[in-house]
Amino acid sequence: MAQDESKTIDQLNDEADIAADYLEGLLDIADYDGDIEMGVRNGRPMVQIVADDDSDIKHLIGRNGEVVDALQQLTRLAVQQKTGDRSHLIVDVDGFLKRKRQRLRDIALDAIDEVRETGEPVDLKPMNSFERKVVHDVVRDEGLKSRSHGEEPKRYVTIYLRNNAEDTDAEVADTDLDTDLDNEAGEE
Repeated sequence: MAQDESKTIDQLNDEADIAADYLEGLLDIADYDGDIEMGVRNGRPMVQIVADDDSDIKHLIGRNGEVVDALQQLTRLAVQQKTGDRSHLIVDVDGFLKRKRQRLRDIALDAIDEVRETGEPVDLKPMNSFERKVVHDVVRDEGLKSRSHGEEPKRYVTIYLRNNAEDTDAEVADTDLDTDLDNEAGEE
């Protein structure tokens, strides 16, 4: 993400424009009606597809977001081809990412409650880097600590109570914060 932080708002808007044009072309080919909303959020270009027809839009999300993830990867490649720079563009379909983020937040908060009640660490199920980042952010905001363990695709998060005597800046190194979030689906 450091690369995006150095991009100007005009460059980010240009990426969103390129992405919107690309996605409009795909929607035309697939014969889906949809509106494209675009902008810049949290220093990243963002494009959202919204549609009146729920059946069409569900096909663009796919099971567990596989289709929207694929659309994001293809769109990032199209932007990179036009600009020559790698993009951290976020593609969303009908608010899928917001709903996904809320579900992850709820899972993290339930695990945090369990850790606080028992004092014991809690392991979550394996997640992709976007999902782990959401969990790490919630844990940090709640004053606990978390670490990622394992190898992809079975990498998972463990949530711990914060022990101030042991806590150092080094704990952040394994929280996926500096993971390249290629399969990240977005930040709000």
